[in-house]
Amino acid sequence: MEYITVSARTLDDAITEALVQLGVTSDQLDYQVIEKGSAGFLGIGMKQAVIKARRKEEVKKEEPEIEIPKADVSMAKETEKKEAKKEVPKKEHEKKDSPKREHGKKESPKKEPKKKAPVKEQHLTKAPEKKRGRAGKGRGLHDREACEKFVRDVLFAMDMTDVKVTSVVDEEGALSIDMEGSNMGILIGKRGQTLDSLQYLTNRVANKMQEGYVRVKLDTEDYRRRRKETLENLAKNIASKVKRSRRTVSLEPMNPYERRIIHSALQADPAVSTHSEGEEPYRRVVVTLVRNR
Repeated sequence: MEYITVSARTLDDAITEALVQLGVTSDQLDYQVIEKGSAGFLGIGMKQAVIKARRKEEVKKEEPEIEIPKADVSMAKETEKKEAKKEVPKKEHEKKDSPKREHGKKESPKKEPKKKAPVKEQHLTKAPEKKRGRAGKGRGLHDREACEKFVRDVLFAMDMTDVKVTSVVDEEGALSIDMEGSNMGILIGKRGQTLDSLQYLTNRVANKMQEGYVRVKLDTEDYRRRRKETLENLAKNIASKVKRSRRTVSLEPMNPYERRIIHSALQADPAVSTHSEGEEPYRRVVVTLVRNR
């Protein structure tokens, strides 16, 4: 597999982005550091980290060929010849002993077996597909087991073996996975970036090689609810600042989920408007004052 080039603000971010693009775990990633990157001084002279990455190739072990001794080969050939000689007279004997038909006598007609009634093929028809976003009983159980196993494997690779993983299908039909343990701040990461990356990979596992779509949500220590409340309060404070200063304010870069929270929080405020600018992963929300005509 050829290498792909990935760049990000830090080396850890570049490695995480490579894991997301290739859809692999850290133990299956082969990468080379091209540029470690630097923060610069007050943002001046900042260099992004650059790596080349690819999926590790699996090496197949070749089974050693078993050498057969010459003596065994000759014995096998002699055995085959003896068996062939035994089979010939047996066939001739069967020909001699086969009963001859008597002249003038008709053979009794053979009774044909009764034909079985054709089997109805109703059970072969496919069951109706579930709506998108809703996990069925059979498939949902398989999705839950696969996702929980993937999360546990990742946590094991991170030396977080004491984490308890539980899952439930919520009222929206999404598969909600919660993780409980010590030192979960490492799993959350800066502004939830590590948790979001693991959530993205788990969604890929849940929806790999199957029809429909299953939404997976990962959470720990009630981080999602606390982060939502923080963003809603931030949106209200920014709106007040824009009204006072009558100047446009740009927020820090956020992922699509967090940007939607900001838009939704200020949607009912007629004095300000919101829109997004920039490209991922540096796309941000801009809050503007609505001027009276």
